[in-house]
Order: sequence, then structure tokens, then C-alpha cells
Amino acid sequence: MDNLKSIKQMKNLTKSLFVAAFICLFSSCASIVSKSNWPLTVNTNPNGVKVEVTDKRGATVFEGLSPTTIYLKSGSGFFSSQSYLLKLTMEGYETKSIPVKCNLNGWYFGNIIFGGLIGILIVDPATGAMYKLEKEIVNETLEKKDGQTQASLEIKDIKDIPASMIQHLVKITQ
Repeated sequence: MDNLKSIKQMKNLTKSLFVAAFICLFSSCASIVSKSNWPLTVNTNPNGVKVEVTDKRGATVFEGLSPTTIYLKSGSGFFSSQSYLLKLTMEGYETKSIPVKCNLNGWYFGNIIFGGLIGILIVDPATGAMYKLEKEIVNETLEKKDGQTQASLEIKDIKDIPASMIQHLVKITQ
């Protein structure tokens, strides 16, 4: 009888340890409900602009042409958020640089109810899920550089030129 009671106690202890381990390993609100890689859509006018993204250490994490969607990590280490700089370049246009930061994710506070201390102090800070990108879409219009007017040549009959402009004409001889 003692042997049977001991086996039941062992089974109950094993179940309890399994449930406790499961809760410890998988309880963190932001990691469950949210994510640590976030999409950032970049639209430009004109299309075909070179998009270069660097992280806060200056490492290039993406290069491509607009329009594009990039997936960026929100964390850069334990309890450390990431930040990025988008550089938009195209020949004949002014270069634009746009900072993109990561802010605290609202789901992180769900750990108070669902995730407990493990979610608050370990899982969400380690995975970066405690942060999210401050924006999901970047829409930018690039301005043409000053002095970038396209040269053109028009041939007109002298009869089509207004009288006020005739005095400004210059005779070309060979």
C-alpha cells in the first residue's frame, strides 16, 4: 500500500514540475502576443530610390530599392532597444535620412498579469519583444537638387517669338 501511495505522489510531483517548467519557459506576455521582428514599409516618390538601413552600431542591415518592406529587430541586447537610420538616395535628388526608433511595447506590461517576473525580467528583455518599432510605414518624397533643370533646345520661327523677346536674341554666325 505504501508503494502505491509513493508512486501516486511521484506522478503528482512529476506533473507539477512539468507544469511549473512549462509556465516558466513559455510565460512572457509580449513574446507570446507580440514579436521581436517588425515590418517597416518604405514608399518613396519617385519609386526606385536606393534604401539603406543601418542599425545604431552603424552596421548596414538592408540595402534595396523602394517601394519595399523590411523586417527589423526591435531589441539589440538584454534590456536594450534598437534604433535605425534610413538613408534614401537617388541621382539628381536630395538625400534624406530618417531615424526610426524602437519604443516600449505595451504588451510588455501584460507580464504583470500573465507572464510574471520571468516575462518581465528575462524572456521579453532577452528576445527584444519588450520593444516595437515606433512607425510601420515611411512615406517620403525626394526633392530635386537645385540647378537640376533639364537643358532643352527648341527651334522656333521668328514669327512665333513675342516682340518683347526679339531684342534679347543673339545672332549666331559661322
